[in-house]
Formats: sequence, C-alpha cells, structure tokens
Amino acid sequence: MNGPGTRLRTALAAADDDRLLLDLTGIEESHDALLRELPGVHVRFAMKACPAGEVLTRLAARGAGVDAASPREIAQALAAGVPPARIHYGNTVKSDRDIAHAHRLGITDFATDNAEDVAALAAHAPGARVFCRLATDGDGALWGLAGKNGCSAEDAVRVLETARAAGLTPAGLSVHVGSQQMTAGAWRTALDRLAAVLAALRRRGIALDHLNLGGGLPALGYRDRHGRDLDPPLDKIFAVLREGMRQLADESPHPLDFRIEPGRHLVADHGAIRAHVSRLATRRAPDGTPRHWLYLSCGKFNGLYEMDAVQYRLVFPTRPGSPAVPAVVAGPTCDSDDAFSPGHLVPVPADAASGDPVWILSSGAYALSYMTREFNGFAPLPYSCVGDDGATASERHPADES
Repeated sequence: MNGPGTRLRTALAAADDDRLLLDLTGIEESHDALLRELPGVHVRFAMKACPAGEVLTRLAARGAGVDAASPREIAQALAAGVPPARIHYGNTVKSDRDIAHAHRLGITDFATDNAEDVAALAAHAPGARVFCRLATDGDGALWGLAGKNGCSAEDAVRVLETARAAGLTPAGLSVHVGSQQMTAGAWRTALDRLAAVLAALRRRGIALDHLNLGGGLPALGYRDRHGRDLDPPLDKIFAVLREGMRQLADESPHPLDFRIEPGRHLVADHGAIRAHVSRLATRRAPDGTPRHWLYLSCGKFNGLYEMDAVQYRLVFPTRPGSPAVPAVVAGPTCDSDDAFSPGHLVPVPADAASGDPVWILSSGAYALSYMTREFNGFAPLPYSCVGDDGATASERHPADES
C-alpha cells in the first residue's frame, strides 16, 4: 500500500486539529472485495477493531453481521441496524449475567470452549446454538492470541456432545489463527483441524451447520518493528481458504455455511490519524550517545496502542523534501512504554517544529477501542467519517458510542 486514498488524503489535508478519520466508502470496498475473494462466505465484522456506529451501519447495509464480545457491543450493533440473527456472542469468556443479558437481546448463537460455559448457556440461554472454538498456536501472526481462548480437538467433541445433552444446538466450530496473520500455512493447518473435528462429530451423530474461519486477515499498510514494509501473502491466503472451504463442503453430507470475522482487514488501511508534533528533541543516553526523539500528540494511550508491534507510516505534509534524521517516535505521556522501541528509528524531518501536522496512516484498526479514557490528562481522539468527496461529517467521540 503506497498511501491513503484520495478521499482520506483530502480529509487529512483539511483537518486542522487532531482526530481519527475513517473512510466509510473504503471500508465498504474492502468488504465487497472480500466477498469476491471468498464467494458465499458470511461476514461477521469483529467490531472491537473499530466500534464506530457509522461503520456498523454501512456494513450492516451490505449484509454483514457482527462478532460481538459483550452485551454492550451487542446493544451497539443492534442500535446500528444489525439484526440479531446476524450477531453472535463470540467471546468464550462470559458471566452468567452477560449470557442472560445477551439472550434477552435476542442473541441465539454463542461461542464456547468448555463444559462449564455450556452449563451456564443451558441455564441462562436455553435453546441456544453453540459453536466451539478450537485452539491454534498463533504462529505467523503479529499477535498470536494463543492460550486464553480455544480448546483441543478432543475437548471440542466433548463440549459439543455436552451441549447436545444439555438441550442446546451444537451448531458450529470456529478458529482464530492470530491477528495480522502473515502466513497461508496457518490457515491450512486450521482448516485441517476443522476437518478432523467435523469427521469425529459426524461419527457421533452431530451434524454442524456452519464453520467460522475467525479473524486474522491482515491489513496491508503496516511496517514491522524494524521499519520494513509488511507484505502479507493475501492471494495465497485466499487461495488456501477457497480450497479448504470447497473441500470441507464436499466432504459434508449436509449443507455447510462458512463465516469469517474480519476486523483490521476491513478498517485499518481506511483510517488515518491527524496528529501533530509536540517536539523534536535530542537527548544523550547514559553512555553519551545522542539520540533524536520525536514526541507526537498521539501515542499508545490515545490511539496507537499497537505501536509496540508495528510501525505506522508517518507523513509530514508541511515538510516535503526536508532532510531527515533518525528518531525514536514517542507519544505525549510520561509513561516510558508510550514509544516505539528505542532500537527502532524512523526518519523524520530535521526541521520538524512543534505544531506541525503529522499523518499516521493505516491506523483505522483498534484506535477507537484501545484508547484510555484520559491517561495523564490526554483525552481520547475524536473521530470523523469521510464522505465520497473527502469532506468529513460531524465530530464524534469514543464516549458517544457507549
């Protein structure tokens, strides 16, 4: 990805204060492109990646559903026009109260990965449909997400047998190969695991109606922690998914639907933050080595939580062609974690001055949802949505979505 599209660039140039900008048309285009790559798949947007009501409404109008992790997310999705039948409670960690609340809101599909959760679902969401999440190792992903969620293949069979015995409907299986998955092989392994569990369930008289391929589809605009462009093999990933879906459907004696839970893949590259330079300064390390530091108005606690795993592309629109110096990029707070690792230097204009605008690209994923309320007194960024002409709608704040 070479940079923001015309709509986003126009909005960034027009912005005169700090904010996150979201290109809704670009997000729609990513959704449509995904359906062309994986015909027949049902999208369940992982709304935690960008819980903006406008995004949910646009995707719902195109037939997408939502992967929700809590009753609050469910309520927000419903308010944005997503029908209950296209919302599932995808979190395997949930209390009795939250299960009952989701059930009252009309949710019928619940993720699970243990027998205790199944018992709670039977008690507080009677008649629910359950899908069991299989564990993966997360290898090849920037964020592996292994350990907390998912169970073994053997446990998955037992969990769904327990669900059937408890009067629930064993409806599906799910996987998650890790966030920003960079290999096609991880998907191949996950598909093989799904096939093995499906076969074991069929031998026990359990016929599922869907498989959930989870999240993990990568964004294109990141750099790695060393400043190198990431180049996810999307074509190979899609080819593996298409072939795996075809094989699983062919082997199933019953119709089998497929779901997928894209988050950052749909929104990351269609969002950008307009921030500004707080200071470009030089400090000497204890050994006397001088080092440039670029302090930005936006950092880990107000929009760039993932800055320890990726480097966002920075554009300095008022300093084109200026000589560059290598600098550590840091946010505005006094927390030492609010910075790229000191070993990862970014070229910045040597004449950068306090107040200069900075465009932080491919920051549409997790900027809204990972912001603190007001750590060190730095408020969460407002956000605006970009129209087809590059103009922005009225300012919104993350608190507006609660």
